[in-house]
Amino acid sequence: MTPAARLQAAVEVLDEVITSARDDGSPADAIVTRYFKQRRYAGSKDRRAVRELVFRAIRRSAERPASGRRAVLGLMDDEPGLAEFFGQPRGPDPRREGEAGAATSIVPEWLVPELSPLVPEDEWPALLERAPLDLRTNVSRASRDELLKQFEGARATPLSPWGIRLPHDSRIDDHPAFRSGLVEVQDEGSQLIALACQPQDGERILDLCAGAGGKSLALAAAAPQATILATDSNRARLSKLAPRAERAGAAIEARLLNPPKELEELADWSGVADLVLVDAPCSGSGTWRRNPEGRWRLTPERLDRVVALQARLLGMAAQLVKPGGHVVYAVCSLLSREGAAQIGDFLRNRSSWISEATPIAAGRSDGDGQLLTPGHDRTDGFFVARLRRPC
Repeated sequence: MTPAARLQAAVEVLDEVITSARDDGSPADAIVTRYFKQRRYAGSKDRRAVRELVFRAIRRSAERPASGRRAVLGLMDDEPGLAEFFGQPRGPDPRREGEAGAATSIVPEWLVPELSPLVPEDEWPALLERAPLDLRTNVSRASRDELLKQFEGARATPLSPWGIRLPHDSRIDDHPAFRSGLVEVQDEGSQLIALACQPQDGERILDLCAGAGGKSLALAAAAPQATILATDSNRARLSKLAPRAERAGAAIEARLLNPPKELEELADWSGVADLVLVDAPCSGSGTWRRNPEGRWRLTPERLDRVVALQARLLGMAAQLVKPGGHVVYAVCSLLSREGAAQIGDFLRNRSSWISEATPIAAGRSDGDGQLLTPGHDRTDGFFVARLRRPC
């Protein structure tokens, strides 16, 4: 592909990303992969160049552009050399006089008042820095020190005692340690959420919003003799847990739930769980480093819906945990309404519940929880709170 053709390909991919963001469809990575599956003539350098153009365009604009063309035109503000490819064969149409590109911004304007006070404007650039590749050691089967020697360029994560940090472009799918279940890909912040749970052997642990089971696997590694139930309402996500658990040698039961009947379907766990982890659906604002188009997906209406869902899930967890047991609430969000305010509302409605400090040496106090941020902690953004039901 010529440079002009690569730029036109980026326009076409971005058009799909914009449509997908509006309709809550596939993520940008999946769209890029699908685009090139239909264009086998493109070589690896072409695919890499187009992907970099697409993600540079996504990262520079917090507001969803009207089109892929506008998104690419915006790149010319930072890369004026791209102008020569407009109007070339197989390239984008010539630029029209006065035609503007997408404006540069980091946080959508409507979302700024929602940010936690612990995310000041001078930390915003960190929200879009390229995230590192972190692995979590399966501590039930190996030690981190042993595994650090097996990966080129590896170093220990500074906050999680389980973590290994690799260079950005590392590939691990075929690595023996990954294939044998000794490591899992997991951001250091996610590892700290599992640490905040303080899982113990012999406990009954419920991961209420397990998704593909990353935190369930971390809990099982830390407490291999615990009874762990991973639940979710998304069949496709939850189906990914079984092969991961088999590879890791973890005994985890999975159960698909059907809203709004979750409490009926969890009747055997009502009031008996030692720990309920609520890693709730959220805005995803803490993962913009990995998914910058998440800013294009979020709307005030969608934020209202996830905040309401978080409150409902916390209410369910309060009924499932036993007296003296714990609820750990986590969201990959930097927004006060999803973090400190959500837990503040929970505790106001349940005055006998107790907020406890989490055992993680990271983050900053935010209401009755802790907030980890890319700018301060160099992790994905997470709010976490640990709550105890009275005996």
